[in-house]
Amino acid sequence: MKKIAIVLMLLVGVTAIAQRGERGSREGKKDLTAEQVATLKTKKATLALDLTEAQQGQMKTLFLENAKMQKTKMTERKAQKEKGETKKRTSEERYALANERLDHQIAQKAKLKSILSDEQYTKWEKTQRRRSKGRKGKGQKRKGENKKEDKKE
Repeated sequence: MKKIAIVLMLLVGVTAIAQRGERGSREGKKDLTAEQVATLKTKKATLALDLTEAQQGQMKTLFLENAKMQKTKMTERKAQKEKGETKKRTSEERYALANERLDHQIAQKAKLKSILSDEQYTKWEKTQRRRSKGRKGKGQKRKGENKKEDKKE
């Protein structure tokens, strides 16, 4: 009887783990063009933030810029991978890439502030924070999570 119970628990655990991998799949998104990605993101933002027609146009151009940049970087990485040129980056290269990425994020934030109203911008920031929290440490406890749970009890 114990053996059957153990086998059943293992089967349930394995199927739960196997199904978890399908949830975050981005296979369908790889095939979309930059224009399609920008359109979808604009529509999602319109639903979430109640954008005006003018704001929709501005957001679409911003999202289109980002999508094109992401597609080019992705193709460059794929080309390097296929050629076998992938190597460990030096600390200076990592610093330069991180610096470039952060500069881009700052510029994006400034553009968004100029497009969105104050209320829309704060709502957008809240959703971005929630999304970034969801991405960090998938399945692992985040820093301070135990402290929050302790305070609730």
